[in-house]
Amino acid sequence: MNKINSLFNNRGEQKLLSLYFCAGAPTLDGTADVILTMQRRGIAMVEVGIPFSDPMADGPVIQNAATRSLKNGMTLRLLFQQLTAVKDQVHIPIILMGYLNPIMQYGIEAFCQSCVESGVSGMIIPDLPFKDYQEVIKPVADRYDLRVIMLITPETSEERIRFIDDHTDGFIYMVSSAAITGAQKSFDEQKQEYFRRINQMNLHNPRMIGFGISNKQTLLSAQQNAAGAIIGSKFVTLLNEAQGNADKALDQLFEALEH
Repeated sequence: MNKINSLFNNRGEQKLLSLYFCAGAPTLDGTADVILTMQRRGIAMVEVGIPFSDPMADGPVIQNAATRSLKNGMTLRLLFQQLTAVKDQVHIPIILMGYLNPIMQYGIEAFCQSCVESGVSGMIIPDLPFKDYQEVIKPVADRYDLRVIMLITPETSEERIRFIDDHTDGFIYMVSSAAITGAQKSFDEQKQEYFRRINQMNLHNPRMIGFGISNKQTLLSAQQNAAGAIIGSKFVTLLNEAQGNADKALDQLFEALEH
């Protein structure tokens, strides 16, 4: 069974925590160590960012990480090599998060094959049109038993959400706001209402809430209304400040989530 499905099927009442970081930042060779450290510290799932020169959905923190990664020399081919080297040690799901352009340049078939060879369970492609997902990406991903995770926002219509739910597998990524990524201190009533509204739709797929989670209030709000939370910008900032020391960054993250 795909590791993503297995994680959600076996979680029971546990609320999951997934973390995002950009491969190759702050150090070129740190990717594998960050993943293994996350696994050891109890993180349920990892999103590894593929650096791209024009990350439209990302705020300055993740944009800066991508720029640094590219300057360090990170490429998709190198990332797959790094992941393959630790494949047998990694038991939690790894999801690659990246924009369509680098993936298309690599080749969809080759990309999916490399995902399987390196232990990757799925992908998130923020700028992938749903029509292209259905006609081009999904048939190939299905052959390789990979999950393509789709995003929904407060602006996504109920009809569209149900359509996505019917045509995807794994989980649905609930973006907390239609804005770019970045840490927030709290989720206002409007966002809470959005979370509750989606909760009441009784979708087939579990949901994870991301964008803006950085403290206890935002974490609890996400956990109350979904299977768990995804943290990106906050962890990327801490990892950068810790100069790539993932244990130190996780210590500081867990401390921040207590307040």
